[in-house]
Amino acid sequence: MADRKKELPYRKCVGAVLFNRDGLVFIGERNDIDEPSWQLPQGGVDKGEKPRNAIKRELGEEIGTTNAQIIGECSDWLCYDFPDELIGKAWGGRFRGQKQKWFAMRFSGSDADIDLDIGGHPEFRAWQWVPIDRLCELIVPFKRPVYEAIVREFRHLAKFEGASP
Repeated sequence: MADRKKELPYRKCVGAVLFNRDGLVFIGERNDIDEPSWQLPQGGVDKGEKPRNAIKRELGEEIGTTNAQIIGECSDWLCYDFPDELIGKAWGGRFRGQKQKWFAMRFSGSDADIDLDIGGHPEFRAWQWVPIDRLCELIVPFKRPVYEAIVREFRHLAKFEGASP
């Protein structure tokens, strides 16, 4: 399995660290996994699509709103490998993991704008706003190094909009 894994490409995708007005981050509980499995909004980049367009589309598809502005972009693409037990299952076995471009975004809507069932096939079954420093403890272990990197990169953006300088 390890030899085959090295031959597979990474799936190109984007992710959003979506901050609300209180400096908290949106996190959703995946709908397709029985045990608790939380993650940030993320998804594939379509052929010919620019990552900045892809993240807006993904927000609309996953949380039902695009009321957000990009306020930061990860300097590099970040990769993670699927655990061996997911190779052959995730995306039909075509990928070894994901190569992600992450964006920090400021949510400009209200909680009422979030609709997890927008397309009839929800990605998430629940959601919450959490402090950015809690992300790594909530995420599945194989994604943790990527989340550690995005927390380092975007932690400085986790501030309350009304806070004094």
